Amino acid sequence: MSYRAKYGALLEEIVDQADALAMRFYKSGQLGAERKRDGTVVTQADKSIEQMAIARVKASGLPMDVVGEETTGEVPKGPAKNGRARMIIDPIDGTEEFTRGIPTFGTLIGIEEDGEIVAGMVSAPALGNGTRWFAYRGDGAWRKQQRLEVSRIARLSEAMIFTTGTGPRKDADARERMRKVADASRNSRSIGGFWQHMLVAEGAIECAIDWVSKPWDLSPLGIIVEEAGGRATTVDGERTIYNGRFVSTNGLVHEEVLSLLR
Repeated sequence: MSYRAKYGALLEEIVDQADALAMRFYKSGQLGAERKRDGTVVTQADKSIEQMAIARVKASGLPMDVVGEETTGEVPKGPAKNGRARMIIDPIDGTEEFTRGIPTFGTLIGIEEDGEIVAGMVSAPALGNGTRWFAYRGDGAWRKQQRLEVSRIARLSEAMIFTTGTGPRKDADARERMRKVADASRNSRSIGGFWQHMLVAEGAIECAIDWVSKPWDLSPLGIIVEEAGGRATTVDGERTIYNGRFVSTNGLVHEEVLSLLR
């Protein structure tokens, strides 16, 4: 059975409901936002979407656990050790944007089997026109009915890169490393979050860099970029969502970017 046949209907069901919940809160302005201990924002929409996803997985009958930003006691350090598949979900990535009325937020879901992400879906309902990206291992990456393909630009000097922030500590070393990449590129912007990596998958830009991320921030991003023909690794070149320092590229500029970041 293909991963799309195994997980596609469940992912679509969860994301359809997540979109509806997110937009209901977004349009109403009644967000119930509060600060967590780590200083990040959580809203009632985050909690509602995650609880819905857990319920849908349970109802599906699939032998699968759920790891979520709002319900997991601690950040997972690596793949599951119990042999079970698990869904890793960020109910609303870009919660700060969500609370400020900025439409670049979305629900991120990845499904992990035996240490490998085999399915991923990203939905950004406020961007309009059913904006949704997805990939299943071996089945390509898609936005709606359009198959995605990374760009063919082979030199960083001709590339556009996007970067994110370096976290609350304002890591000077990280800023300097990312500045080296930006200076070596043709153009650079700072947008952060999932969207920059989807732009890599679409071929709109050549590189996106996240310096401070949790597994649920990243779970579907790598598979979508890879299935579009690109590469997604840590700064050290490892294919994992458990390091936090995440780089996606069209593949052709990947080693050049990593050499500057190191």
